[in-house]
Amino acid sequence: MGLRLSERELDVMAVLWARGSGTVTEVREALSDPLAYTTVLTVLRTLEEKGFVGHEEEGKAHRYRPLVARERAGKSALSRMVAKLFDGSPELLLTQLVSDQHLSPADLRRLRRILDERLRAGGNSR
Repeated sequence: MGLRLSERELDVMAVLWARGSGTVTEVREALSDPLAYTTVLTVLRTLEEKGFVGHEEEGKAHRYRPLVARERAGKSALSRMVAKLFDGSPELLLTQLVSDQHLSPADLRRLRRILDERLRAGGNSR
């Protein structure tokens, strides 16, 4: 089963992945959209109930840490996006990425290198 994160949960997880850990106040201050302290606390508690974060006591505060890797969440979100937005077709996703984004020639060369390496490795490692 994949990870299911709402936008708000993903925002909070991004802070924890970037920082390694954080109290409610630290997470709140690091968010780009200002949220109430109680909202951040509720999101962190929800993430903890889902098993995505854990906490330890730090004085009167709790210090939250991610229990799942960013890569695992990224794979889960990408799989859902390909299934729902691109009718299950990675080719449509790639086409959208390279045609609608303002990718530099260097970006395109890096993407080509990644694809070439995957093909040389057998292309079927999942």
